[in-house]
Amino acid sequence: MPLIPVDDPLDPRLADYRILSDRELLRARRRFIAEGRLVLRRLLTSSPLEACSVLLTAPALDSLSDLLPHAYPDLPIYVSPQALMNATVGFNIHRGCLAVGRRPPDRPLDDLLDTVSPRRLVLLEGVSNADNIGGIFRSATALGGEAVVVGPGCCDPLYRKAIRTSIGATLELPFAAGVPWPGAIAVLRERGFEVIGCTPDPDAMSIERAAPALGGTRCAILLGAEGEGLSAAALQAASRRVRIPMRTGIDSLNVTVAAGIAMHRLWALG
Repeated sequence: MPLIPVDDPLDPRLADYRILSDRELLRARRRFIAEGRLVLRRLLTSSPLEACSVLLTAPALDSLSDLLPHAYPDLPIYVSPQALMNATVGFNIHRGCLAVGRRPPDRPLDDLLDTVSPRRLVLLEGVSNADNIGGIFRSATALGGEAVVVGPGCCDPLYRKAIRTSIGATLELPFAAGVPWPGAIAVLRERGFEVIGCTPDPDAMSIERAAPALGGTRCAILLGAEGEGLSAAALQAASRRVRIPMRTGIDSLNVTVAAGIAMHRLWALG
């Protein structure tokens, strides 16, 4: 596919880019938006997900010249001035790099467990902030996580900001969403997972004491939103409750930070 110059923000070939901010419409059209040069590299080189088209400024195209256009001859590559890209999406895309991807069907939990066969996974409840979702996926990818189970109230991992914050990790790490709750926790326990509910409750076991007992086990780290934390039902369904010791007077950590500590500590002996 040759490079395709575009000079009209209403060009019908750019229709998906014009709804970039409309999460529900993108989802209904089974599309997602990837933003940024590092994210695009990940989408094209290591993600199982399919890119439908790319929209680039000339400087962004230059920075990706080792990948585009020759490595992907069937991928439409639209080249646009920065001002036209901004007019198309409705705000300044200062990275000058966008792609439309094809959203896969929602993945059932059983399919994730049977196909991926993970030993280390993250289980999320009510994590609605896109930065936190992206950060957790990024940490899981770096620290040995093999899958994520996205429970109720969570931000969509294929939302543009979550993808960007994860540096494309949400495009790589397998996840299941729309799972029964808290039944998914029971399913994991039936499948042999130790489900570790992370909580600042002082009565919970210290993570230092819990870690050695988990060596070699299948371990799912269960995390909730900042503020409310995990629901009572989720904590009750977990195998055990674990806390990260903190200085007196500090009530909690950012969930992304807590997730990274828990992954490093609980998966280190696995």
